[in-house]
Amino acid sequence: MTKVLYLYGGWPGHHPYDIAAWARELFSELNYQVEESQDIFTLDRDLTGYDLIVLGWNNALTTEDLSDSQEKNLLDAVAAGTGVAAWHGAAAAFRASLKYHFLLGGDFVEHPAGEAFPQPYKVSITDREHEVTAGVEDFAVASEQYYMHVDPNNRVLAETEFSGEHLPWLEGLRSPVAWVRQWGAGRVFYHSIGHTPADLSEPNVRRLTKQGLRYAARVAN
Repeated sequence: MTKVLYLYGGWPGHHPYDIAAWARELFSELNYQVEESQDIFTLDRDLTGYDLIVLGWNNALTTEDLSDSQEKNLLDAVAAGTGVAAWHGAAAAFRASLKYHFLLGGDFVEHPAGEAFPQPYKVSITDREHEVTAGVEDFAVASEQYYMHVDPNNRVLAETEFSGEHLPWLEGLRSPVAWVRQWGAGRVFYHSIGHTPADLSEPNVRRLTKQGLRYAARVAN
């Protein structure tokens, strides 16, 4: 059975406990054996026994960090083959930990329409050959539209285009929404959707996430 560590909590503005209820449904459907933790110090122990680490942690300040041991344990486990899957606020977590964001493959920079504003936007699947996007169609969202700084070595699966309504110089520019990447022997999956549980309940988002979890855990779809 696939063994998972689900770390969640932190800033309440990202509804981590409501989203945990949504995540539990996916874990149950996938028949994963899940250990939940709301304690960041969980990362201070050996993590190599997990097949997958799901990061639902949310921070509020750019000064928040991982300790040296937490960074090392996380990066070492992934390099040895443990997968990582994460969404939305994980790209704004531990902003002072450069190694964490190197692992994840990107940083949240801004939501041009403003925090928690339900900005309507479209997500376009750009890589239909990958197993994570199998059967996933382009879809509409009304939520925070993340502008991301990302690693050029990510394999981008989906992206969004900015209208320029709020920052005119962004008109027509595109930003990744979902990607996968490799870290040593480990697989990493991330998407930027999920400010509220309703965002994640959209059928295409749900399918993308579920297939991303399988991919990162090396479980065949």
